[in-house]
Amino acid sequence: MITDIIKMSAKPALYAKGSAFMWTDEYISKQLLNLHLNPDLDLASRKKESIQKTANWILDTQKGKSNLNILDLGCGPGLYTEIFAKAGHKVTGMDISNNSIEYAEKSAREKGLDIEYIMASYLEFELEKDKYDLVVLVYTDLGVLLPRERDRLLRMIYNTLKQGGTFIFDVLKDNALKQKQISRGWEATTSGFWKGSPYLALSESFLYQEQKVILYQHLVMDSQNNFETYRFWTHFFNREDLVEILEKQSFCNIEFREDILPKGDLWSGENVIFTIASKLVN
Repeated sequence: MITDIIKMSAKPALYAKGSAFMWTDEYISKQLLNLHLNPDLDLASRKKESIQKTANWILDTQKGKSNLNILDLGCGPGLYTEIFAKAGHKVTGMDISNNSIEYAEKSAREKGLDIEYIMASYLEFELEKDKYDLVVLVYTDLGVLLPRERDRLLRMIYNTLKQGGTFIFDVLKDNALKQKQISRGWEATTSGFWKGSPYLALSESFLYQEQKVILYQHLVMDSQNNFETYRFWTHFFNREDLVEILEKQSFCNIEFREDILPKGDLWSGENVIFTIASKLVN
C-alpha cells in the first residue's frame, strides 16, 4: 500500500490522465452545486458581486445591440445566463453537470425566464454554424483544457459565431507560478467533498515551468483501499500567448481587460485576463 501511494504521488508525465472525472460524479457534483450557489465564495463560481459586475461588463461590450443570441459554455447553475436573459437576450447555457443543469432549468421556470439549457460536454457537442452573436466562457475554463482540446473548442466557437460575433473569456495570468502551487497535504475524514463515506485524500501540485502548467492532483482512497486520481491541468497565459492562440483560429480585434475583478489574491484582480475577440466579417 505504501509503495502504491509513493508511486501514484510521483510527478506524472505532462498531461497524463487521472483515473476519475469530477464533474459527472453524482456525489461530487452535488458538492460543486452547493459551492456554485454560495454567494460569498470564489470557488466553483465567483462571489455574487463579481458575477454581477462581470455579466454587466460583458453586456456593456455589446452596447447598441439588442436581442442578442448568447451561448454560455460551462454555465453551471445559470448564474450568468439568468442575468443575460433578464436583460432581454435569447440565451442558451451548456454544462456537463446534470445536477447544475437541473437546478438551472428549475430556477429559470420559477423566475419565468426563457432559457435553453443543454446538458453536454462542450468538447463533444457539435454547435450549429453561424448561430450566436456572443459566446462566453467564464471562470478560467479555457485554461484547464489540454492544448488539443482548447484548439478544437476555439474552432467550434469561431464557427458557431455569426460574422462579427464576439467571444469573451478569462484565463489566469502567468505571473508568480511557484506561488500558485499548493503544498502537499492530507485529509482523513468520515465524509467530505470527495465522498460521503470515509476517505483519505492526498493533495499536491506539480509545476511544468516550460509549458506554464500546474497540475493540481488529488489521490483519494476509500475504506476498501481503492484509489481514484483526480488531475486538473491548469494553464497560465500572458497577452502574447492569447493573441497567438486566437489568431491561429482566425479571431481578430483582440482586446484585454485586467480590472474586471476585485483585487485580493493571485486568483483575482489583475491576475485574471479577460479577453474579447471577434469573428471576421467577410
